[in-house]
Amino acid sequence: MVIANYIAYVIALIGGINWGLVGIFNFNLVGWICGAYRNGWSIAIYVLVLLACIWLIISPIISKGMLDLGCKYRKAADGDKKKSKK
Repeated sequence: MVIANYIAYVIALIGGINWGLVGIFNFNLVGWICGAYRNGWSIAIYVLVLLACIWLIISPIISKGMLDLGCKYRKAADGDKKKSKK
């Protein structure tokens, strides 16, 4: 699940950069890369960004309230909570 979170995070960042470019400079990076604003490839990229963002919303719900990126500090904090419950 950590790998899926990283992939979704990177895809969402790329989508955010694209929308920032559209908002500031009126330049659509995805449309420029794909050669047209509305073709199959650009639609696929937009759907991929949508799915990545949905995953980033759902993933913390699945993993008990935190986005798991494999951080060693989170594992230590979880261990401390388990010790205090005993």
